[in-house]
Amino acid sequence: MQAVVMTDIGGPNVLQVQELPQPRIDHPSQIKVRLQTAGVNPIDTKLRQRGLFYGAEPPAILGCDGAGEVVAIGAEVTRFQPGDRVWFCHGGLGREQGNYAQFTVLNENRAEFLPSRLSYPEAAATPLALITAWEALYDRGRLQEGQTVLIHAGAGGVGHLAIQLAKIRGATVITTVSSPEKADFVRDLGADASINYREQSVREAIMDLTEGRGVDLVFDTVGPEVFRQSLPLLAEYGGIVTILDPGEALDTSEARNRNLTIAFTLMLTPALKDLQSALAHQGEILRLGGEWMSEGRLQVKVSRILELDEAPAAHSLIEEGHTLGKLVLMTG
Repeated sequence: MQAVVMTDIGGPNVLQVQELPQPRIDHPSQIKVRLQTAGVNPIDTKLRQRGLFYGAEPPAILGCDGAGEVVAIGAEVTRFQPGDRVWFCHGGLGREQGNYAQFTVLNENRAEFLPSRLSYPEAAATPLALITAWEALYDRGRLQEGQTVLIHAGAGGVGHLAIQLAKIRGATVITTVSSPEKADFVRDLGADASINYREQSVREAIMDLTEGRGVDLVFDTVGPEVFRQSLPLLAEYGGIVTILDPGEALDTSEARNRNLTIAFTLMLTPALKDLQSALAHQGEILRLGGEWMSEGRLQVKVSRILELDEAPAAHSLIEEGHTLGKLVLMTG
């Protein structure tokens, strides 16, 4: 099979297409999938730049998100049959093979049936970003109907799904963007207001939009500086959820005085630590999210579909930070 192999730690040029043997089922609960598409996520670029988890070393195949067709099953598999279409977030961290390839093998409990109305590109673009946004807003942030949430980088892969999840929950959504094009994009997704942080003061805009009260919840997908700047934007007893490390130079005195909640979410933790109940919860998220997508209540924006040998270009696009929604590789 053809696969994109991370041959070393470094720039996008370390990603090279190679011919490799197909993976084989070696446990009775596993399924073999002919991959049609693979999602490209920021975590892929970070692993390429900094190294893999589990102490693994290159060569390795990246790619956490995948979608395809079951072609073989182990003797104890009960959920799937050859021919079933599946999607999943599995592998690509260093221990198991990732999805920048034509075939993969995984345990049946890590896959879900692909809703009939979803295309393979939509399916591969969704799992990691959807689960991240869901856990941040619904699980960690406990977002409620009638609350106001600020979602940073709303046009991004996680952000554009978070906007829609917040609207489904009945919240008022404010989001930050970097261009008029992105402002139009998030408005079409349902955002109630957008703030172009390159042209406006985010703090002044938030206080104007909330009549000086601040927002109930902030979702940070950007990093330390944005995290610190977001604390004064919260109303008393509000909360902030981040998917990134806010850094060491963090003064929490204001957060303490105002009874703010600070929470973290890393959707990879269940996979990294083999937390079976948490993995089952993520499967439920994927199932319900898939239903909402089939009903038209939730959509994923696939901005570009690239060929397998264009994986280096996909990584470069993510690192430039100018993409709307998600990027997908065609593997089949």
